[in-house]
Amino acid sequence: MAMSHVRSVRSHIVGNEAVGLVFRRAFAAAGGKAKKGSKGGAAGDAPKASILSKEVKSTTVVGANILKDGADPKVLADSEYPDWLFHLLDKRPALSELRRKNVETLPYEDLKRFVKLDNRARIKENNSIKAKN
Repeated sequence: MAMSHVRSVRSHIVGNEAVGLVFRRAFAAAGGKAKKGSKGGAAGDAPKASILSKEVKSTTVVGANILKDGADPKVLADSEYPDWLFHLLDKRPALSELRRKNVETLPYEDLKRFVKLDNRARIKENNSIKAKN
């Protein structure tokens, strides 16, 4: 489908004074005519105010429903969730911090992280050396 375009030159005259020339390029819509008064969707992209009450927001997980006929799940008490869930956002040590510590005294989880991050750093270094050659 070929898209046709129209170039037009318009001059705006305000109070008997020419303000300037404006070059405009418009593409034909699939139906043949472009919408009048359309500004490129800028007004439709603006965030809209929430219509949900604060009570509904605090008791349900809004937007978590993935089923066509389902409903948003309710927020449960903290005791209803597994313990590991609350540790997902805990800060984990960086590679530089792990290198400063004694490897033999690291806990198992930190040791696994150290090996993974160290391997990743070595691979990146080797790839950069190969790229230079």
